[in-house]
Amino acid sequence: MTEQNVRWGILATGGIAATFTADLVDLPDAEVVAVASRSPESAKAFAERFGIPRAYGDWESLARDEEVDVVYVATPHSAHRAAAGLMLEAGRNVLCEKPFTLNAREAAELVALARGNGRFLMEAMWMYCNPMVRRLKALVDDGAIGEVRSVQADFGLAGPFPPSHRLRDPALGGGALLDLGVYPVSFTQLLLGEPSDVVARATLSEEGVDLQTGALLSWDDGALASVHCSIVGGTATSASVTGSQGRIDIPYGFFFPDRFVLHRDGRDAEEFTADPADGPRNSLRHEAAEAMRALRAGETESPLVPLDGTLAVMRTLDAIRDRVGVRYPGEVR
Repeated sequence: MTEQNVRWGILATGGIAATFTADLVDLPDAEVVAVASRSPESAKAFAERFGIPRAYGDWESLARDEEVDVVYVATPHSAHRAAAGLMLEAGRNVLCEKPFTLNAREAAELVALARGNGRFLMEAMWMYCNPMVRRLKALVDDGAIGEVRSVQADFGLAGPFPPSHRLRDPALGGGALLDLGVYPVSFTQLLLGEPSDVVARATLSEEGVDLQTGALLSWDDGALASVHCSIVGGTATSASVTGSQGRIDIPYGFFFPDRFVLHRDGRDAEEFTADPADGPRNSLRHEAAEAMRALRAGETESPLVPLDGTLAVMRTLDAIRDRVGVRYPGEVR
């Protein structure tokens, strides 16, 4: 793959699939050529909405489509292992929505499939591809605040969500942690890597999923992180990174920021703002662009969203669920 358009297939037709496709069609070097759903009617309606030439009423047909370069998997995360696995086994490259899978075992299976087949695989962790987050990480890596000593991050929605909602459905991997908590955990591990110890508490629903979860992560060098997620209260959805020589504060929407403030000891605060040329702060185009860049370069992994990092996040999420007692129906760990 060199300079030609990258041909995309879309697997699933829900809200996030529509948002991604709408951003994707704005990229001049992307072409959406097929969509698949277990509902032929849903696939056809989605195809008509976005002008997609082929609509499949089953996943297998998309997997067999040799004119698809990469598949964006947007099913509920409880189906990521099956959906992404089917695509990889058929030789398709895959961009898979977050959370990557239900647990670390499933994630490791997908990574092994991709590496064994020489296929590209990437978690759609759009935060890691966001220009402002990349700028923040570069500042931290360059020592702008010294050695990172602590991270605080939260993500909560007010709800209320009825028991029938996907966020409370154990069969769909419901709960605050996997859907929302993956962001604070991923942000923390972007800066500090995988923690050496995890302490967590949660409030569980009658269905057995976490309504809100708080975790304290620690590292052997003494660094700490406090992360919180909720589907019963709207939080500040902010983050702060404290180092030995300063601090970076990110206001509302830390995982898709349009600004952040750098406080260096003995210096005036510096505000960094997004470049308007980067597009809306909630655009998913950056993760799509990174996947296409990697594909054209012949890479099977993205350096921005490395698979080992994805596996490490899944291990932390597993550890948190172990501490709070959340286990999904039929789950094998």
